[in-house]
Amino acid sequence: MEIDAQAKALDARAADAAADVAARSLDIWLARLAVLAIVALQLLLVNDLSPFPRWLLPALELAMLAPLSIATAWSLGKTRGVADAEDPSDRWATVVGHRKAIRTAFLAMTAFVSAANLISLNGLVFAILGGHAANGKSLLLDSLNIWGTNLLVFALWYWHIDRKVAGLDEEVAPDFVFTQQTLPPELTRRAYNPGFVDYLFLAFTNATAFSPSDTFPLTARAKLLMMLQALISLVTIALVAARAVGILA
Repeated sequence: MEIDAQAKALDARAADAAADVAARSLDIWLARLAVLAIVALQLLLVNDLSPFPRWLLPALELAMLAPLSIATAWSLGKTRGVADAEDPSDRWATVVGHRKAIRTAFLAMTAFVSAANLISLNGLVFAILGGHAANGKSLLLDSLNIWGTNLLVFALWYWHIDRKVAGLDEEVAPDFVFTQQTLPPELTRRAYNPGFVDYLFLAFTNATAFSPSDTFPLTARAKLLMMLQALISLVTIALVAARAVGILA
C-alpha cells in the first residue's frame, strides 16, 4: 500500500510538472523568436568588420535553430501526453532527458551567438581606433544593432540558467530572485513564475542602467553574466555611439 501511495504521488508530481511546462510553452517559443531577431540584427549590420561573410553567422544560427525548434515542438507534444500516460512518472523522466539535451544544445547556440556578437563589437572598436570606421550614420546603426543583439543574447542566458530542467527527485536553486517572489502570500494569487519577458526586462535594465532594477542575482555565474553584459553595453554606448555622435557633429 505504501509503495502504491508513493507511486501515485510521483505520478501526480509528474503530471503537475508536465502541466507547468506546457503552460510555459509561449516562453519557450519567445526564446526561439529572440534568436530570429538576433539573426535579423546581424544581417542589418552596416560595416563589414567581421572576418566572416555577413551571411555566414546568421546562416549557421538558423541551421542550429531549425532542428532545435523541431525537437522543441516534439518535446512539448510528449509533455502534453504525460498526464494521460499509463505511467506518468516514467514518461516524465524520458521527457526530462530530452529537455535537458535540448537545453544543452540551445545553451551551446547561445554561446555561439554571444561569441559572434563579441567578434562584431571587436571589429567595430578596432576600426574606430584605427581610423577605418565609416560615417557616423553607419556607426550609429552598428552600435544599435550590437547593443540590441547584446540585450537579446543575455536575456537568453538569464532565462536559460534560471529555468533549469529537473527530475522529480531533484532540487534546483534559483539564480535570480524577483520582487514578486518576495511578496507576502496574501498579496499574490499564486506562486510567481518569471517568464521570458521578465528576463528580457532584466537584460534591458542591466544594459541601460548597468544594474538590476527589481531582480537580483543570487549566484556567482548570474553576477558574472550581468557584469559582462554591462561591460559590453558600456563599451558599445560610450565608445562606438560617442564616436558616431562626434563624427555627425
